Amino acid sequence: MIFITGGTGLVGAHLLFELLQKGKKVRAMKRESSNLNMVKHIFNYYVSIAESDRLFNEIEWVNGDILDIYSLLDLLDDVETVYHCAAIISFDPKDKERMIADNVNGTANIVNACLEKKVNALCHVSSIAAIGRDQTNHTVAEIDQWQHHPKISAYSISKYESEREVWRATAEGLNAVIVNPSIILGPGNWESGSSKLFSTLYKGLKFYTKGVTGYVDVRDVVKAMILLIEGKFYSERFILNGDNLSYQELFNMMAIGLNVKGPHILAKKWMIELVWRLEAVKGFLLKQKPLITRETAFTANRQYHFSNEKLHRFIKFNYRPIQESIQDFSTMYLKDLNTKN
Repeated sequence: MIFITGGTGLVGAHLLFELLQKGKKVRAMKRESSNLNMVKHIFNYYVSIAESDRLFNEIEWVNGDILDIYSLLDLLDDVETVYHCAAIISFDPKDKERMIADNVNGTANIVNACLEKKVNALCHVSSIAAIGRDQTNHTVAEIDQWQHHPKISAYSISKYESEREVWRATAEGLNAVIVNPSIILGPGNWESGSSKLFSTLYKGLKFYTKGVTGYVDVRDVVKAMILLIEGKFYSERFILNGDNLSYQELFNMMAIGLNVKGPHILAKKWMIELVWRLEAVKGFLLKQKPLITRETAFTANRQYHFSNEKLHRFIKFNYRPIQESIQDFSTMYLKDLNTKN
């Protein structure tokens, strides 16, 4: 039996699909209030409705909370492998303390439960945010050490501290592998997370920045996770990164896929600084999440390049071209948009 946390999220839903297609038995944890329609919808992108329903009905859904260690122990009965995909992702300052506490304590509970129940293996979904990034032109690799600085995001802190819990558990005997995806592109809730980039571009985006970062197809993320677990590459971490692109390059690819005009105005540093401050005031007055925060403004003009060489050394793996991924997901977005209208 395979156990998945975060099964209703972008990575979790795609992981469920991939495992079910391989004929695996899966148990997925959700909150009692979780809406499962998005998981079904994601399945529908790749197979017929009949096949989607068949696969979906094979999932053993269980209610639970990673912050409740006792419920986790019960849910891990007969489980051989755990994929820990659940995490809060937010760059809103109001979420800082809760996000760090929940992500770190939740991961600690997961690894402790795995140790207690003698689970064979764990795959922990971390992030490139947990890997050290300096301000040189150096390409970031798995060996780079995370460093704290005043402008680092709370999300980065939460993922770094979560990884420490996994490493602690490996020292106590847990077989675990960590994956550090770059920005994950994929279809899901078009108004949330990285999927929102597509709806934002479609609705009209005039500005771009000089920033560069890594991107990876969600389908490649889950494929690599499964191969690493099956290969038993324990006590290792792997950056999962399809390509490094400037924001302008990414947005132009999306604009072509969506058949809209891409951003054409370079946002100056002072403009970004002004916008995040205005967004902070707006968010405070209207009681809503700001579109741009101090943390996202800080990274907007940073140029980070991430290596994917280590994964290639361990397994034979071919990433999908990012341009192909963007075209696929743009087509899915437009289809959903037409269906909605």
